[in-house]
Amino acid sequence: MLSRQSTSPLLTLNKQQPTFVLLPFVAGVPTMFDYKSTKKINTDIQFMKKQSLKFYLSLKNDYFCNSKIKLIFLHPMSAKKTKESRAEKGFENIGEALTTSEQFLEKNQRSILIGLFIVILAVGAYLAYHYLYKVPRNEKAQTAIFKGERYFQEGSDSLALFGNGNDYIGFESIISQYSGTKTASLARAYAGLSYNRMGNNEKALEYLDKFKGKDLLITPAITGAVGDVYMNMGDTNKAISHFLRAAKSANNEMLSPIYYKKAGEAYLSIADYDKAIDVFQQIKDNYLNSPEAQEADKYIMQAKLLKGESN
Repeated sequence: MLSRQSTSPLLTLNKQQPTFVLLPFVAGVPTMFDYKSTKKINTDIQFMKKQSLKFYLSLKNDYFCNSKIKLIFLHPMSAKKTKESRAEKGFENIGEALTTSEQFLEKNQRSILIGLFIVILAVGAYLAYHYLYKVPRNEKAQTAIFKGERYFQEGSDSLALFGNGNDYIGFESIISQYSGTKTASLARAYAGLSYNRMGNNEKALEYLDKFKGKDLLITPAITGAVGDVYMNMGDTNKAISHFLRAAKSANNEMLSPIYYKKAGEAYLSIADYDKAIDVFQQIKDNYLNSPEAQEADKYIMQAKLLKGESN
């Protein structure tokens, strides 16, 4: 039997013989591998190392990917929780606002009811006044003035003003009985024009100055009528001012040339020939198709002749 020894490995090389590697004796029996076997073992060891490294890297990558997945799912969950938190806060704010409103209503219930009652009462009173009193009253006034307008157009100023004693009460009575209506304001204008034609200038001014309206035809005509009254009273400058204002406010082919012509004639009457020429030239330039434009050259020539004679 061989004795067990502890020796270092010995390497013996022989050119004719295969290479042997003497490993340490194990249990008295030497284990020997040839060179090819040793090489295969080394190769296997390297392969296992590589496989171990790959396995480790795969585990590492797997862990990293799983971490990313967790993060990917974590963000939406976090955003969802944030939205839910905001929504809860919003509902809490709404709830607080509703609670505050309820408390305010409970505290001021009496005052609110009184305020609503006053508003409803005011609106109801206005509607009742408008539809049950004002509208029917204005309709009655329109019926009353109908014959007065016909008398005025016929030149029957006295009948138009004071009535016929039968089925027409006159402009004066319409103004007093239906005051505050549009018809009463129109009756005031008719009355002023009637007094003007009757030569009562003071009374005419009294009614015409009180007329209030926004009609594009009637309002300029009343302004021009005031100018006529001032001309009758000998106040030419005031008359010219009203004529020019009437012409500008009318701003149409029908009335504007009429009042510009009256202003031009008034300028001629006070020997202001340059302004007279300007006014008639304005009629000629801006209202060429009007009857007053056909006469404009005649007045311009007259003003130039009078101006030359005065010089």
